[in-house]
This record gives sequence, structure tokens and C-alpha cells, in this order.
Amino acid sequence: MKIHTQAVHSGDRKQAPLQIPVTTPVYTAASYVTDGLEEQDRIFGAEERGYAYQRYMNPTNVALEEQMTAFENGFGALATASGMSALQIALTSVLLNRPKSVICARDIYGATIKLLNDVMAPFALRVRYVDTNDMAALDAAIAEETPGAVLIESISNPVLRVADIDAIAARCRRVNAALLVDNTFATPLLVRPLDHGAHMSIHSLTKFLSGHGDVLGGLVVSDEEHHETVRRMSRIYGPVLGPFESYLCMRGAKTFPLRMERHCANAQAFAAWLRRHPAVAKVHYCDDPAHPDAAIIRRLLSPGLYGAMVSFELAGAGKAEIFALVRRLKLAVNASSLGDVHTMLLYPWIASHREVPQPMKSEMGVTESMLRVSVGIEDIDDIIADFAQALG
Repeated sequence: MKIHTQAVHSGDRKQAPLQIPVTTPVYTAASYVTDGLEEQDRIFGAEERGYAYQRYMNPTNVALEEQMTAFENGFGALATASGMSALQIALTSVLLNRPKSVICARDIYGATIKLLNDVMAPFALRVRYVDTNDMAALDAAIAEETPGAVLIESISNPVLRVADIDAIAARCRRVNAALLVDNTFATPLLVRPLDHGAHMSIHSLTKFLSGHGDVLGGLVVSDEEHHETVRRMSRIYGPVLGPFESYLCMRGAKTFPLRMERHCANAQAFAAWLRRHPAVAKVHYCDDPAHPDAAIIRRLLSPGLYGAMVSFELAGAGKAEIFALVRRLKLAVNASSLGDVHTMLLYPWIASHREVPQPMKSEMGVTESMLRVSVGIEDIDDIIADFAQALG
């Protein structure tokens, strides 16, 4: 079944009393009555699938998780309260019985670095940052560290490097390291990491999957080996997604493939226009034949789809020039997110990568002149006109 059909049907119309509702209702109950302690015993003992307490399982969440499992072609999914909680659950789960060492892609979201350095490293986790697009550097790091996990983004934030998931997965499996892929930028419409050997695919549900800027959520889609551990970790420390938020995510996800196709088409046209503008020094977008990962992009991403994210550098600009440009924009929304139906922009220097050390920012290619744009589904002529008047 194709992803467009999965988006419309997956998760809905499960068994219910009398007639079955067309869409999954919002189940707000914190706990559930069972037909005697015998049934409750079987549910708590995982001998029987059922509901007892919302931290363990909720029917609305289960419907969303089924939908997301279908999207990513995984074994099972867990919906969490945020993308960062999803990432922490994923890392905790794979490291339980592995060396407490993580090799993390150097080119990655700033909050991920903070999670590893400030939250997990104090609990004796070793963290090493590596250019995971450099296979020789990755091989050396794996040999030296014997990691329990490797963490990458399918398309990196904000410079848009594309990881060779197949090659990295093969290296991980040789040393029994788990490969975790943050697939938020690419989405399962462009690539399904588990199909390429990853153990888990992680998302901020807030972004493209729900797509309307009205819900905060996270997602872990895992293989069979790790799924029950992920759910067990969630049952213990409980960063579960609320049922109303699950409903909103599921509702938004029904149009995800259609929206994402429009996002991609608009982004490609926007990037082409930026490349011709004299005020723009450099454009980062995955359709560029000169992209450093062009061969991987051709092999890995869905044909003709290059994502909704475009980063560009303004010639000779510093903070003052970027601030002035953003003030002149009328349509694009200046907000700290991405993946909404409207075009959004973010200044990584002061926002997503604000606390990343300067040497690391330089290695990533994050500059003071860079803006990151999440291209929306508006008419592309209106998007371009807004940036044209702002750039002058």
C-alpha cells in the first residue's frame, strides 16, 4: 500500500461498541475498567493486549502509532510528548545493554548536542562528534570507541548534508551498535531509514507529519529488536503524548504526503530563484548537482523530492543585516520551528545552534550570514515575491 493511501486509512476504524466511528475518537480516560482482576493481570503481564492506564497505552495514541509505523515501514512506534523526549527514549533504549558510548554526527541540531552533553554525558555517557559523511573518519571513530549507538540526521539541520544510511548501518551492525536516524527533515516520503538498515527512525511530530503548528509531539519508530524496550522505557518514566495531541497529529498526517509534495516543489523553485539573486552568496538545497552528497541523494531520496528546507547565506551579512532582512519580510513567519503549512524562517546563529561552540559551528558550516527557510505550501509566486522585496 502506498504512503498516500496509508495516510488516509492507517490507524482508523478499530473495533468499538456498536457502530465504528469513521475517525479515531479522543480517549481522555486516565485509566480503564477491566472485566475482573484476571483480565487486568493478563494485560499488565503482556499476555493480552488491552488498556489499563494511559501511561501504558491509550486507544487514540495507538491509532496514531499504527499510522506512523505504516509510514516508516517499522515494527512498532511510540508517540511521545516532544521530539527531544523521543530522542532520549530512543538513546536510553538502545544503550541499556550496549557500551555507554555514542558517536554523533557533527552536523546535527543544536538541542541534540545539548541533550548529549548536558543531560546524558553527566551520567557517564561518552559522546564523540564525527563528520559521518567522511567514511574514513567514521571507521576510525568506531574502531576507537566501540560505540553502543551512532546518531545521525537523514538530512542535517541546517546545512542539509545527507547521510549514507546504508553504509553507516552496515558499519553499525558489524560492531553491534544501534543506528538512530532523526528523520524529521526528510520525512518518510523521501526516505525510510529502517528500510536502509537503521534500528530506529525518530521524528518531531510537531513538524511535517502533523504540519499545522498546533501540536507538540515526538515519535520513535523501531525495529522488532528494540520496540518492546522503547515501550517499557516509556511506561517507566512516562513522556507520553496526550490523546488530544495524538488526535491532532493523526488528523494532520492524513494530508502529509500531499502537503510534503507541495513543500518540495515550492522549495525547489525557491532554491532555484535564490541561486540567481545577486544578494545571495550560497544556497544549500538537496537538488544541487554540486551538492557534496549528490550521489547519495540520487540513490537514497525519492525521485524528484528534495525536501522542504532551504538554507542560504546572504552576501557580506552579519547579525544586523540578517535582522534587517527578516524585518522586511511580510509573508514568511519568523518563528522557531519548521514544517508548518506556512513558510517559516529561522536564524540558526541565534536560535537552533546558538549554544553550539564556535569551532563546531565553523566545522558544520553554520555561518552568521545563514538563514534557514522551511518553505510552505502557499503559492510559490507569493513566497518569491516576499523574499524579492525583502532582499531588494
